[in-house]
Amino acid sequence: MARADVFLLLCSLGWALAVLGCSPEAEKPTAAPAVAEPAPAVEPRGPVEATDLFGEPLHRPQLSPDAAAKQERLLADAVADRAADPESPDAWIWVGRRQAYLGRYGDAIATYSEALERLGATPELYRHRGHRYLTTRRLDPALADFEMAADLIDGRPDVIEADGLPNPQGIPTSTLGTNVWYHLGLARYLKADVEGALDAYRECLELSKNPDMRVATSYWLYLTLRRLGRDAEAAEVLEPVAGELDLLENHAYHRLLRVYAGTSNVDAETLLAEARGSGEAAFATTGYGVGAWRWLEGDHDGAQSIWRQILDTDAWSSFGYLAAEAELASPAQP
Repeated sequence: MARADVFLLLCSLGWALAVLGCSPEAEKPTAAPAVAEPAPAVEPRGPVEATDLFGEPLHRPQLSPDAAAKQERLLADAVADRAADPESPDAWIWVGRRQAYLGRYGDAIATYSEALERLGATPELYRHRGHRYLTTRRLDPALADFEMAADLIDGRPDVIEADGLPNPQGIPTSTLGTNVWYHLGLARYLKADVEGALDAYRECLELSKNPDMRVATSYWLYLTLRRLGRDAEAAEVLEPVAGELDLLENHAYHRLLRVYAGTSNVDAETLLAEARGSGEAAFATTGYGVGAWRWLEGDHDGAQSIWRQILDTDAWSSFGYLAAEAELASPAQP
């Protein structure tokens, strides 16, 4: 008899015995079949937009449906404006900015690159492409773009740069010049060119004409001077920004500066706890600042602990996250 036939015969006998009550198992209550627990829902991840400094993929940030719909409408408007005036660098810039606000950083870089090929070298295009090279961890191309932009604005009057994501008051706080030097300073800081970062931030501070830009620039300038061991000069940077200021947007940097200066009514731990409750981007900004301060004060373990917590968030497009990542990826880290 074939093996399959034997198997079917045994199965039939077992079923019959169970029906007749002859099976030793027939008198026992039968347990309900085990039901597999449903697998936890997995958040869909966007396409890979970059690779971090450890070689791991970074996925496109996910916007809320309402925010995504709004930015898609604004992108469509920007594309229409570019079609109407394809020779305008500003029209190309707004397409790239709208793409970036959707997390499409690679598309934004491609837009700026095409504009540079079509329209020639303009500092605005280099400044915006450099920003998105920073976002996508392409630090060397970012550095090259910001240096080119700095050369191109040399001797030109500074101009206000419109905000793509305006503050609640709708008042721009930065200029083309401050954005070029600020981001150039950050690119050098991330590359551990601390002397170069110092030069860039000093240039930026010269152009910073409102409290928001002075606070943002002073924050990075202070950390840069401390890295160089120039603590007395760092303390001087704090003096104009350590008191009460009328700010539109750079409140997190200001609160960190006041902790550094010892003029805050809250301590670093309180800042950190409040930032955790304000969202991942807020935690990345404040967390990097608290971690950097701890590092400079000699608490390396405490600094690294905070930086690792930042890398557990999804706020990878923020400068705080990027700076924490660079710190932990640095060969100089113990």
